[in-house]
Amino acid sequence: MIQTAVQITRGGRSPFPKSPVSFDDKLGGAELRAKAIDVLQVNVGKLCNQACKHCHVDAGPKRTEIMTRDVIDECLRVLRENKISTLDITGGAPDMIPDFRYFVTEAKKTGAKVIVRHNLTVMFEENQTDLPEFFAANQIEVVSSLPYFLPQQTDAQRGRGVFEKSIEALKKLNAVGYGINENLILNLVYNPTGAFLPPPQTAIEADFKRELKTRYGIEFNNLFTITNMPIARYLDWLRRSKNEESYMRKLVNAFNPATVDGLMCRNLISVDWTGNLSDCDFNQMLNLGLENNAPQTIAEFDFGKLNARRIVTGSHCLGCTAGAGSSCGGAVAEGT
Repeated sequence: MIQTAVQITRGGRSPFPKSPVSFDDKLGGAELRAKAIDVLQVNVGKLCNQACKHCHVDAGPKRTEIMTRDVIDECLRVLRENKISTLDITGGAPDMIPDFRYFVTEAKKTGAKVIVRHNLTVMFEENQTDLPEFFAANQIEVVSSLPYFLPQQTDAQRGRGVFEKSIEALKKLNAVGYGINENLILNLVYNPTGAFLPPPQTAIEADFKRELKTRYGIEFNNLFTITNMPIARYLDWLRRSKNEESYMRKLVNAFNPATVDGLMCRNLISVDWTGNLSDCDFNQMLNLGLENNAPQTIAEFDFGKLNARRIVTGSHCLGCTAGAGSSCGGAVAEGT
Protein backbone atom coordinates (compact mmCIF):
# COMPACT_ATOMS: atom_id res chain seq x y z
CA MET A 1 0.00 0.00 0.00
CA ILE A 2 1.32 3.46 -0.85
CA GLN A 3 1.47 5.60 2.28
CA THR A 4 1.56 9.35 2.91
CA ALA A 5 4.59 11.06 4.47
CA VAL A 6 4.27 12.89 7.79
CA GLN A 7 6.63 15.40 9.39
CA ILE A 8 8.82 14.03 12.19
CA THR A 9 11.27 15.32 14.78
CA ARG A 10 14.53 13.77 15.90
CA GLY A 11 14.60 13.22 19.66
CA GLY A 12 12.36 16.24 20.17
CA ARG A 13 14.70 18.49 18.15
CA SER A 14 14.01 20.02 14.77
CA PRO A 15 15.25 17.86 11.87
CA PHE A 16 16.17 21.09 10.06
CA PRO A 17 19.45 22.95 10.66
CA LYS A 18 19.43 26.48 12.03
CA SER A 19 20.76 28.97 9.52
CA PRO A 20 21.59 32.68 9.95
CA VAL A 21 20.06 33.31 6.50
CA SER A 22 17.32 31.32 4.78
CA PHE A 23 17.83 29.61 1.44
CA ASP A 24 14.94 31.58 -0.05
CA ASP A 25 16.58 34.83 1.02
CA LYS A 26 19.77 33.79 -0.80
CA LEU A 27 17.64 33.21 -3.91
CA GLY A 28 16.51 36.82 -3.64
CA GLY A 29 12.86 35.88 -3.32
CA ALA A 30 12.75 34.09 -6.69
CA GLU A 31 10.81 30.84 -6.90
CA LEU A 32 12.81 27.69 -7.59
CA ARG A 33 10.99 25.61 -10.20
CA ALA A 34 11.57 22.31 -11.95
CA LYS A 35 12.50 22.56 -15.62
CA ALA A 36 12.41 18.87 -16.66
CA ILE A 37 12.02 15.33 -15.36
CA ASP A 38 15.01 13.48 -16.73
CA VAL A 39 15.70 11.33 -13.67
CA LEU A 40 13.47 9.12 -11.54
CA GLN A 41 15.49 8.61 -8.37
CA VAL A 42 14.09 5.76 -6.29
CA ASN A 43 15.14 5.17 -2.70
CA VAL A 44 14.18 1.54 -2.18
CA GLY A 45 14.59 1.57 1.60
CA LYS A 46 16.75 1.98 4.67
CA LEU A 47 18.16 -1.55 4.95
CA CYS A 48 21.97 -1.49 4.69
CA ASN A 49 24.88 -3.63 5.81
CA GLN A 50 26.64 -0.44 7.01
CA ALA A 51 25.66 2.33 9.43
CA CYS A 52 27.78 5.26 8.23
CA LYS A 53 28.20 8.23 10.54
CA HIS A 54 27.26 10.76 7.85
CA CYS A 55 24.26 8.87 6.41
CA HIS A 56 21.34 11.18 5.63
CA VAL A 57 19.05 8.15 5.26
CA ASP A 58 19.70 6.79 8.79
CA ALA A 59 20.22 3.43 7.08
CA GLY A 60 21.58 0.36 8.83
CA PRO A 61 21.45 -3.43 9.25
CA LYS A 62 18.46 -3.30 11.63
CA ARG A 63 16.22 -1.16 9.43
CA THR A 64 13.24 -3.01 7.97
CA GLU A 65 11.86 -0.39 5.56
CA ILE A 66 12.10 -1.80 2.03
CA MET A 67 10.18 -1.16 -1.18
CA THR A 68 7.59 -3.76 -2.14
CA ARG A 69 6.95 -5.20 -5.60
CA ASP A 70 3.76 -3.17 -6.12
CA VAL A 71 5.58 0.14 -5.60
CA ILE A 72 8.42 -1.03 -7.87
CA ASP A 73 5.86 -1.86 -10.54
CA GLU A 74 4.40 1.65 -10.26
CA CYS A 75 7.89 3.07 -10.80
CA LEU A 76 8.34 0.85 -13.84
CA ARG A 77 4.99 1.98 -15.22
CA VAL A 78 6.03 5.62 -14.86
CA LEU A 79 9.31 4.91 -16.67
CA ARG A 80 7.51 3.18 -19.53
CA GLU A 81 4.71 5.71 -19.95
CA ASN A 82 6.80 8.87 -19.65
CA LYS A 83 10.05 7.86 -21.35
CA ILE A 84 12.14 9.19 -18.45
CA SER A 85 15.74 8.73 -19.54
CA THR A 86 17.40 7.70 -16.24
CA LEU A 87 16.48 5.53 -13.28
CA ASP A 88 18.72 6.21 -10.27
CA ILE A 89 18.34 3.47 -7.62
CA THR A 90 19.54 4.27 -4.13
CA GLY A 91 18.99 3.28 -0.51
CA GLY A 92 20.17 2.06 2.07
CA ALA A 93 21.95 -0.59 0.15
CA PRO A 94 19.54 -1.05 -2.77
CA ASP A 95 21.10 -4.39 -3.74
CA MET A 96 19.82 -5.93 -0.48
CA ILE A 97 16.08 -5.68 -1.09
CA PRO A 98 14.43 -8.89 -2.39
CA ASP A 99 13.20 -7.36 -5.67
CA PHE A 100 16.36 -5.42 -6.57
CA ARG A 101 17.35 -7.57 -9.54
CA TYR A 102 13.79 -7.67 -10.81
CA PHE A 103 13.69 -3.87 -10.66
CA VAL A 104 16.95 -3.52 -12.57
CA THR A 105 16.19 -6.02 -15.33
CA GLU A 106 12.65 -4.72 -15.90
CA ALA A 107 13.87 -1.12 -15.90
CA LYS A 108 16.43 -1.94 -18.60
CA LYS A 109 13.56 -3.13 -20.82
CA THR A 110 12.11 0.41 -20.75
CA GLY A 111 15.24 1.76 -22.44
CA ALA A 112 16.21 3.90 -19.44
CA LYS A 113 19.79 4.23 -18.28
CA VAL A 114 20.02 2.58 -14.85
CA ILE A 115 22.30 3.91 -12.13
CA VAL A 116 22.83 1.93 -8.93
CA ARG A 117 24.33 3.54 -5.84
CA HIS A 118 26.28 0.56 -4.57
CA ASN A 119 28.30 0.70 -1.35
CA LEU A 120 30.92 -1.90 -2.47
CA THR A 121 30.91 -3.98 0.75
CA VAL A 122 27.48 -5.45 -0.12
CA MET A 123 29.38 -7.57 -2.59
CA PHE A 124 30.64 -9.70 0.32
CA GLU A 125 27.20 -10.40 1.78
CA GLU A 126 25.45 -13.74 1.32
CA ASN A 127 24.19 -14.33 -2.25
CA GLN A 128 25.75 -11.08 -3.50
CA THR A 129 29.16 -12.23 -4.72
CA ASP A 130 28.01 -12.17 -8.36
CA LEU A 131 26.97 -8.50 -8.29
CA PRO A 132 29.85 -7.41 -10.57
CA GLU A 133 28.73 -9.88 -13.23
CA PHE A 134 25.07 -8.87 -12.79
CA PHE A 135 25.92 -5.20 -13.12
CA ALA A 136 28.06 -5.83 -16.20
CA ALA A 137 25.46 -8.04 -17.91
CA ASN A 138 22.90 -5.24 -17.57
CA GLN A 139 25.38 -2.41 -18.28
CA ILE A 140 24.47 -0.68 -15.03
CA GLU A 141 26.25 2.58 -14.19
CA VAL A 142 27.73 1.98 -10.73
CA VAL A 143 28.22 4.86 -8.28
CA SER A 144 30.09 4.02 -5.07
CA SER A 145 31.23 6.05 -2.09
CA LEU A 146 34.89 6.01 -1.12
CA PRO A 147 35.68 8.78 1.39
CA TYR A 148 39.41 8.64 0.71
CA PHE A 149 42.17 6.58 -0.87
CA LEU A 150 43.62 5.77 2.56
CA PRO A 151 42.04 3.49 5.19
CA GLN A 152 41.94 5.80 8.21
CA GLN A 153 39.56 8.38 6.75
CA THR A 154 37.33 5.80 5.09
CA ASP A 155 36.96 3.58 8.16
CA ALA A 156 36.36 6.61 10.40
CA GLN A 157 33.31 7.52 8.33
CA ARG A 158 31.99 4.13 7.21
CA GLY A 159 33.18 1.63 9.83
CA ARG A 160 36.20 -0.52 10.66
CA GLY A 161 37.40 -2.70 7.80
CA VAL A 162 35.26 -0.96 5.16
CA PHE A 163 38.26 0.42 3.27
CA GLU A 164 39.89 -2.98 2.78
CA LYS A 165 36.64 -4.51 1.54
CA SER A 166 35.97 -1.51 -0.70
CA ILE A 167 39.36 -1.86 -2.39
CA GLU A 168 38.76 -5.56 -2.97
CA ALA A 169 35.30 -4.81 -4.39
CA LEU A 170 36.70 -2.18 -6.75
CA LYS A 171 39.21 -4.74 -8.02
CA LYS A 172 36.35 -7.14 -8.71
CA LEU A 173 34.49 -4.45 -10.65
CA ASN A 174 37.64 -3.68 -12.66
CA ALA A 175 38.01 -7.41 -13.36
CA VAL A 176 34.69 -7.48 -15.25
CA GLY A 177 35.52 -4.27 -17.12
CA TYR A 178 34.16 -1.48 -14.92
CA GLY A 179 36.19 1.70 -15.19
CA ILE A 180 37.96 0.21 -18.22
CA ASN A 181 35.37 -0.62 -20.89
CA GLU A 182 33.56 2.45 -22.20
CA ASN A 183 30.10 0.96 -21.62
CA LEU A 184 30.78 -0.05 -17.99
CA ILE A 185 30.88 3.17 -16.00
CA LEU A 186 32.27 3.21 -12.46
CA ASN A 187 32.03 6.52 -10.61
CA LEU A 188 33.22 7.18 -7.07
CA VAL A 189 31.86 9.64 -4.52
CA TYR A 190 33.92 11.72 -2.09
CA ASN A 191 32.43 13.63 0.82
CA PRO A 192 34.37 15.29 3.65
CA THR A 193 34.79 13.56 7.01
CA GLY A 194 34.51 16.78 9.04
CA ALA A 195 32.64 20.09 9.18
CA PHE A 196 34.05 21.56 5.99
CA LEU A 197 33.31 21.79 2.29
CA PRO A 198 34.82 19.46 -0.33
CA PRO A 199 37.83 20.61 -2.35
CA PRO A 200 37.55 21.37 -6.09
CA GLN A 201 36.28 18.24 -7.83
CA THR A 202 38.80 18.11 -10.68
CA ALA A 203 41.76 18.42 -8.32
CA ILE A 204 40.74 15.68 -5.91
CA GLU A 205 39.66 13.43 -8.80
CA ALA A 206 43.22 13.63 -10.14
CA ASP A 207 44.56 12.70 -6.68
CA PHE A 208 42.19 9.72 -6.39
CA LYS A 209 42.99 8.43 -9.87
CA ARG A 210 46.73 8.66 -9.28
CA GLU A 211 46.73 7.14 -5.80
CA LEU A 212 44.23 4.33 -6.45
CA LYS A 213 46.09 3.33 -9.61
CA THR A 214 49.55 3.52 -8.02
CA ARG A 215 48.68 1.89 -4.71
CA TYR A 216 46.07 -0.70 -5.74
CA GLY A 217 45.93 -0.85 -9.55
CA ILE A 218 42.34 0.42 -9.52
CA GLU A 219 40.74 2.42 -12.33
CA PHE A 220 37.46 4.35 -12.39
CA ASN A 221 35.74 6.95 -14.57
CA ASN A 222 34.79 9.99 -12.50
CA LEU A 223 34.94 11.22 -8.92
CA PHE A 224 31.94 13.16 -7.62
CA THR A 225 32.41 15.53 -4.68
CA ILE A 226 29.30 15.88 -2.51
CA THR A 227 28.80 18.37 0.31
CA ASN A 228 27.59 16.77 3.53
CA MET A 229 23.95 17.74 3.90
CA PRO A 230 23.08 19.11 7.36
CA ILE A 231 20.31 16.63 8.09
CA ALA A 232 19.86 13.29 9.91
CA ARG A 233 23.05 11.69 11.31
CA TYR A 234 25.33 14.41 10.00
CA LEU A 235 23.20 17.12 11.63
CA ASP A 236 23.21 15.10 14.85
CA TRP A 237 27.02 15.03 14.70
CA LEU A 238 27.20 18.75 14.00
CA ARG A 239 25.09 19.40 17.08
CA ARG A 240 27.01 17.01 19.34
CA SER A 241 30.32 18.50 18.23
CA LYS A 242 28.93 22.07 18.47
CA ASN A 243 29.65 22.70 14.78
CA GLU A 244 26.10 23.38 13.56
CA GLU A 245 26.32 27.18 13.68
CA SER A 246 29.78 27.41 12.10
CA TYR A 247 28.97 24.86 9.39
CA MET A 248 25.76 26.64 8.40
CA ARG A 249 27.66 29.92 8.29
CA LYS A 250 30.16 28.31 5.91
CA LEU A 251 27.33 27.21 3.63
CA VAL A 252 25.75 30.66 3.66
CA ASN A 253 29.04 32.44 2.99
CA ALA A 254 29.88 30.03 0.15
CA PHE A 255 26.51 30.42 -1.59
CA ASN A 256 27.09 30.48 -5.34
CA PRO A 257 24.21 31.70 -7.57
CA ALA A 258 25.85 29.96 -10.54
CA THR A 259 24.86 26.60 -9.02
CA VAL A 260 21.12 27.26 -9.01
CA ASP A 261 20.49 26.42 -12.67
CA GLY A 262 22.08 22.98 -12.28
CA LEU A 263 20.46 21.89 -9.02
CA MET A 264 19.42 18.24 -9.23
CA CYS A 265 15.89 18.97 -7.97
CA ARG A 266 15.22 20.85 -11.19
CA ASN A 267 15.33 17.75 -13.39
CA LEU A 268 14.62 14.95 -10.90
CA ILE A 269 11.74 13.37 -9.00
CA SER A 270 12.50 11.37 -5.85
CA VAL A 271 10.44 8.35 -4.78
CA ASP A 272 10.61 6.85 -1.29
CA TRP A 273 10.17 3.19 -0.33
CA THR A 274 6.42 3.67 0.19
CA GLY A 275 5.87 5.48 -3.10
CA ASN A 276 5.72 9.07 -1.84
CA LEU A 277 7.23 11.78 -4.07
CA SER A 278 9.69 14.51 -3.12
CA ASP A 279 11.80 17.04 -4.98
CA CYS A 280 15.04 15.29 -3.95
CA ASP A 281 16.38 12.55 -1.72
CA PHE A 282 17.23 15.06 1.02
CA ASN A 283 13.68 16.46 1.12
CA GLN A 284 12.47 12.87 1.19
CA MET A 285 14.46 12.18 4.37
CA LEU A 286 12.91 15.26 5.97
CA ASN A 287 9.43 14.05 4.99
CA LEU A 288 8.97 17.06 2.72
CA GLY A 289 6.55 16.11 -0.02
CA LEU A 290 5.92 18.06 -3.19
CA GLU A 291 4.01 21.34 -3.19
CA ASN A 292 0.38 20.87 -2.13
CA ASN A 293 -1.26 21.02 -5.57
CA ALA A 294 1.13 18.46 -7.10
CA PRO A 295 0.65 14.67 -7.19
CA GLN A 296 2.08 13.21 -3.99
CA THR A 297 2.64 9.52 -4.84
CA ILE A 298 4.08 7.51 -7.71
CA ALA A 299 0.60 6.05 -8.36
CA GLU A 300 -0.66 9.60 -9.05
CA PHE A 301 2.30 10.55 -11.26
CA ASP A 302 1.33 13.18 -13.82
CA PHE A 303 4.18 14.46 -15.96
CA GLY A 304 2.38 17.65 -16.96
CA LYS A 305 1.59 18.65 -13.38
CA LEU A 306 5.08 17.82 -12.14
CA ASN A 307 7.24 19.19 -14.94
CA ALA A 308 7.21 22.86 -13.89
CA ARG A 309 6.31 22.47 -10.22
CA ARG A 310 7.61 24.80 -7.51
CA ILE A 311 10.45 23.17 -5.55
CA VAL A 312 9.96 22.85 -1.79
CA THR A 313 13.03 24.33 -0.06
CA GLY A 314 14.57 24.68 3.39
CA SER A 315 17.78 25.75 5.08
CA HIS A 316 19.39 22.38 4.25
CA CYS A 317 19.28 23.39 0.56
CA LEU A 318 22.22 25.70 1.22
CA GLY A 319 24.36 22.54 1.09
CA CYS A 320 23.63 22.15 -2.62
CA THR A 321 24.57 25.73 -3.55
CA ALA A 322 27.83 26.21 -1.62
CA GLY A 323 31.05 26.61 -3.59
CA ALA A 324 30.89 24.64 -6.83
CA GLY A 325 27.58 23.19 -5.71
CA SER A 326 26.61 19.62 -4.91
CA SER A 327 24.30 17.08 -6.51
CA CYS A 328 24.01 13.32 -6.88
CA GLY A 329 26.29 13.79 -9.88
CA GLY A 330 28.83 15.85 -7.97
CA ALA A 331 29.73 19.53 -8.43
CA VAL A 332 27.37 21.53 -10.65
CA ALA A 333 29.46 24.67 -11.28
CA GLU A 334 33.02 23.42 -11.50
CA GLY A 335 35.56 26.18 -11.93
CA THR A 336 33.35 29.02 -10.65
